[in-house]
Amino acid sequence: MDNMLNSKGVPTPMVTNLKLSGQGDDEFDNPYLYRSIVGSLQYATLRPEISFLVNKVIQYMQFPLLTHWKCVKRILRYLTGTIDQGLLFHASTDLRLFSFTDSDWGLDIDDRRSTCGYGIYLGSNLVS
Repeated sequence: MDNMLNSKGVPTPMVTNLKLSGQGDDEFDNPYLYRSIVGSLQYATLRPEISFLVNKVIQYMQFPLLTHWKCVKRILRYLTGTIDQGLLFHASTDLRLFSFTDSDWGLDIDDRRSTCGYGIYLGSNLVS
């Protein structure tokens, strides 16, 4: 696996305007490794900044391409560079719930399905 143990961290989990597709002929030569790593990344989705991208690469577990594998490696490099970061909860008397949502409304280039995400805050603390 290209010795990801000593990889250099990157500041973002994905490149800007990344469009993954299941169409292509650059088949990844070790689908078992891909499935194993992506399955393990599901545990890291407690970090909201990578949740969307991990769920995106999960869609290609059946037939992973080299482009998908490069995306998985970037997620791993991002996690390497941000290992000391986490969610910080501040003491607050503000118990109001705020929620935010976003969606892409059919921009998946393979099947035109929509994808959405959300964030729920209790006061200033992200809770979901």
